Amino acid sequence: MQLTIAQLNPLAGDIAHNADNIITAIETAKQQYSKLIIFPELALCGYPPEDLLLRDDFYLAVDKAMRAILQHTKNIYVVFGYPRKTADALYNSAVVMHQQKIIATYDKQCLPNYGVFDEKRYFTAGDKTGVIDIDGTKFGILICEDLWQSQPIAHAKTAGAEVILSLNASPFHLNKMAQRLAIMQQRQAETGLAIVYVNLVGGQDELIFAGRSFALNKQGDYAALADAFKEEILTITLDAEHNIVTQPLPKVTSSDAIVYDALVLAVKDYVTKNGFKGALLGLSGGIDSALTLAIAVDALGADNVQAVMMPSCYTADMSLHDAEQEAKNLQVHYSVIPIEKPVTIFNDLLKDEFEGLAADATEENIQARCRGVLLMAISNKSGKIVLTTGNKSEMAVGYATLYGDMAGGFAVLKDVPKMLVYQLARYRNSISPVIPERVIHRPPSAELAPDQLDENSLPPYSVLDAILEHYVEQDHSVADIVDAGFEAETVKHVVLMVQRNEYKRRQSAPGPRVTSRAYGRDRRYPITSGFKNNH
Repeated sequence: MQLTIAQLNPLAGDIAHNADNIITAIETAKQQYSKLIIFPELALCGYPPEDLLLRDDFYLAVDKAMRAILQHTKNIYVVFGYPRKTADALYNSAVVMHQQKIIATYDKQCLPNYGVFDEKRYFTAGDKTGVIDIDGTKFGILICEDLWQSQPIAHAKTAGAEVILSLNASPFHLNKMAQRLAIMQQRQAETGLAIVYVNLVGGQDELIFAGRSFALNKQGDYAALADAFKEEILTITLDAEHNIVTQPLPKVTSSDAIVYDALVLAVKDYVTKNGFKGALLGLSGGIDSALTLAIAVDALGADNVQAVMMPSCYTADMSLHDAEQEAKNLQVHYSVIPIEKPVTIFNDLLKDEFEGLAADATEENIQARCRGVLLMAISNKSGKIVLTTGNKSEMAVGYATLYGDMAGGFAVLKDVPKMLVYQLARYRNSISPVIPERVIHRPPSAELAPDQLDENSLPPYSVLDAILEHYVEQDHSVADIVDAGFEAETVKHVVLMVQRNEYKRRQSAPGPRVTSRAYGRDRRYPITSGFKNNH
């Protein structure tokens, strides 16, 4: 029996568009003589649809799309995810269509409500096992979290399932693919059943879906594997023993390549799905903006990306040279707009207000905010979105200027720690040398004051990132982190900076999640809080 996995990239809420893509994939599967085609979780509406699920007109569009898809189900079984609304409940469901009829539905039983997931806000859990018979073979249907738990697949096997079909919208983060494989192999070992796993692909606001759909045979090995971060129609063969026939697999790539590709997809989908005409950013001569520019060009093409250098009196000559060189390497539109005039005007306007007060970060922030105004003006005029360039380490401790370098529409490196920025820059240069080597090796600086270095204000990034991983991603206490070998005063200083800057992070642009705990949907702390976890 031929089965087709349809790894699609839906647009959340654009139900007619998603239905058209489903229909196109169905017709492709028919040409490949497939008996069955399976699509991801909530493929019809995109994931997560969030409060679109609360709108009545949303379901009018769902019903219309369901009728359209039904017309294309002659001589093929079609299984896809959709929101199923009844008189008194809403379910995250899979529908099975055949010969222009709905022959079965299955409602997701295990609703995740942790991390980035919010499903109990919307959905009611199903309580029935889903098994369908296709030409004498019984397929058990599960949806995403169902397969991360032991009971649903065990119940499906008890109900007669001989092969498992799993519909998924499983978000990406570092090491998620290995974790997912280990869980799926465990479920396969528990039941002895082959598993056909189809996953969503695409960027959706903060979330990235990697795709990487697969089939596990009865030996627990990959029998088929789709590419990561790309749409793909993958047809596999089920033999008479209900096993998956092994086919050639794509090569395994490094973790740096995986993260880089994830960021490229996130930028591409955020910019194009939201209708921007391209992207622009401030190119400073530093590593963060250099990496952001490379990602933007790989996502959108050089013709759709603009870089602006905005030097001040503190900008080093090497920064000017390196920024210009990278812009030439990537062949983007590049311009230079000095900010000394507007900075001088602001300082003059504020002279009386600041009389008798020493210069401090205020004057540095004025420089950053002048740059933010210039970029946003170009954005308004051109229709291009401003990409901010700050990394996760900086966002954690507030080493960024509100309405300055934080001004923009999408924060590409928001969940990328500084040390990972260096790794990704080296990885990108291994493909083609677009980032000048001096940018990677020079000490980082905001260049807002004479002889300024990041390490004047922060611990070395290798130390800072390690402390932040303990505190932000693992919720360890100060005492726990000190016990892990870090200097107590440094840990307390870092933790205090994290606590004080929640208000900044709330005002930052959204950015793609690539670690297991990102700022945004993952980590929800109150801005106003009396809890001081500094011991």
